[in-house]
Amino acid sequence: MKTRILIFSLLVMAFFGLSVSAVMAQDGLSFCYVIHSDPAGSFWNVATAGAQAAAAQVGADLTAVGSLDPVQQAQFIEDCIAQGVDGLAVSLANPDALRDAVGHAVEAGIPVVTLNSGVDVFRELGAITHVGQTEFVAGQGSGLRFNDMGVSHVLCVIHEEGNIGLEQRCDGVADSFSGTVDRFNVASTGVNDLAGTTSTIQDKLTADSSIDAIITLNPDVGVAARDAIAAAGSSQVLATFDLSPTILQAIVDGQVAFAIDQQQYLQGYLPIIFLNLYNTNANTVGGGLPVLTGPGFVDASNAASVIALSAAGTR
Repeated sequence: MKTRILIFSLLVMAFFGLSVSAVMAQDGLSFCYVIHSDPAGSFWNVATAGAQAAAAQVGADLTAVGSLDPVQQAQFIEDCIAQGVDGLAVSLANPDALRDAVGHAVEAGIPVVTLNSGVDVFRELGAITHVGQTEFVAGQGSGLRFNDMGVSHVLCVIHEEGNIGLEQRCDGVADSFSGTVDRFNVASTGVNDLAGTTSTIQDKLTADSSIDAIITLNPDVGVAARDAIAAAGSSQVLATFDLSPTILQAIVDGQVAFAIDQQQYLQGYLPIIFLNLYNTNANTVGGGLPVLTGPGFVDASNAASVIALSAAGTR
């Protein structure tokens, strides 16, 4: 029906000498953006801003929802299918829990772009492409940097249960690092109780003096680890995945050695652009491969130049 309306509109506009681009900007497309977190969280608010900017740019309606509960995330997807949206952008931190819901979208003829998590399964689930970074490769890059720093025992802090991307990050560190890598689970407190996470990490550092480096997988947990190091009176090398204004300032201040930047703004922005192009111009992107937004590394050499962009909500 939308195709017939669009063709009729083009004929009418051609008769009156109006531009085709005006139709494309008002084609009434609607997209859903469904992620495994609160869209307003400290990491995800940047990705969400990207999705909102893209939707505004192409004149589409956007529903942005998310939940840490994969059952709730799957229900959001089903709700979007029932609404008859023109495209779905979804993160697949727990692909097994979302497999049926994403399959229902594909069966309904709704194009799906996965983002952030799901690089290993997006083709299997029928998505047209994936936007994000290869988590294992990003972890490998971190391990190599730790080798260069001469540390011997890295604590990899996992803040969320069931997230395969977090496990892949620790796997990558362990693959390339020449010393010992221990996984340390703080999911019981995670990002919802950062004071508790700080205390748990502090206790771990006090109990094991051989730990001389920490890598966190979230910038808020990175700040918690920084505070734990200070509270324990120790001096571990600290690195983290992902950026925040606080983490960037900590890099400038010498409290954090480096951060892995996956450019989450692009992870929100590009899927909406790709879905719009798929609907309006039958374009596909990636050729069966993911569209990579990272990893990049931010350290003392370039952190200052990124701070203003992060404060503006685009990095």
